[in-house]
Amino acid sequence: MNRIEIEVLKPQAALDAFSNSWRRAETGEEVRPRLTFGSLRELFSAITEKRLELLQYAASHEDLNTRQLAQALGRDYKNVHADVKELVMLGLLEKDSKGKLSAPFDEIVIHAGIREAA
Repeated sequence: MNRIEIEVLKPQAALDAFSNSWRRAETGEEVRPRLTFGSLRELFSAITEKRLELLQYAASHEDLNTRQLAQALGRDYKNVHADVKELVMLGLLEKDSKGKLSAPFDEIVIHAGIREAA
């Protein structure tokens, strides 16, 4: 199963995680894909309920273009286009040269602590 981990981390913790991943990758160790956000607000702004719904649909119905996806979801093309653009930028959705969409991950795991680290 191909999965991506999404974390909410303070800036220093995000830098530390990046450094650790970089070092592991340099030694040839497999490093799982991950996204980090500085706050829950940033996370929920980037990955909205509508975008998650879009992503789930695209994962189950690959090779649709943006217009077909908008029609299937009963949503305005302009809004779906903006959501697709953001999800592609985040790496959660891929678009080929013909405009066909696919989801590179089978699972998204979100980690968000609710307490400050001691």
